[in-house]
Amino acid sequence: MENIKILVATHKKYPMPAQDIYLPIHVGREGKKELGYLGDNTGDNISLKNENFCELTGLYWAWKNLECDYIGLCHYRRYFSIKNPLKRVAEKQNKFDLILNEDEVIQLLRNNDVILPSKRNYYIETIWTHYKNAHHIKDLEETKNIISELYPEYLDSFDLVMQGKTLNLYNMFIMKKKDFDNYCKWLFGILFELEKRSDISEYDSYQKRIYGFISERLFNVWLRKHKELLSVKEIPAVNIERINWGKKIIDFVRRKVS
Repeated sequence: MENIKILVATHKKYPMPAQDIYLPIHVGREGKKELGYLGDNTGDNISLKNENFCELTGLYWAWKNLECDYIGLCHYRRYFSIKNPLKRVAEKQNKFDLILNEDEVIQLLRNNDVILPSKRNYYIETIWTHYKNAHHIKDLEETKNIISELYPEYLDSFDLVMQGKTLNLYNMFIMKKKDFDNYCKWLFGILFELEKRSDISEYDSYQKRIYGFISERLFNVWLRKHKELLSVKEIPAVNIERINWGKKIIDFVRRKVS
């Protein structure tokens, strides 16, 4: 049987899936209160960078320290699912009954190299203009400069992603560990160079999550570049908590008028 581990990134105590394929990991564990989960602060790690790298500190830890055949990432409130969420509500099932179980993961991986969340469509703006409206565009511009210097063969894919209007978000995936290792080598090579060139001292706490934001875009660039080699299956990502859509809409409008 294949050894599958799906990291569940969390920064707080929270109910977790019972199945063995799910591995809760306390991201940003260094210097924080013990939660009872595996920490991202052992071995080769960047746990202290969590404020800026978000769930990527967990990915880095897994890249350097975790042995498995397949690896994935989800979040303590957001998981992959192929079930009908309305059925769960109607039957008042346990919220974790909704998420992918091991048999479903194995079945999906039989015919697919990568499992991703369904794309988000931004409709009225491109990925580039969305980043410009929501964050500091100079950071994305510098990311492109770095790619042109270190990985020029990815520039066409970068431009195609940025000119498009859809994106696989949340840094969520399930894939072979060897493909994941190759991706991480590429990703962190870019992000660590961007970190050297960036001044984020005046950013607020939200914008200081810069490398998490950039990585979501870069993941799509990497996937685009390798689309002929990797078969991809998109499935829904579901939030097991109620979403505050009012706050989301207000934040969206605020970004547009600021």
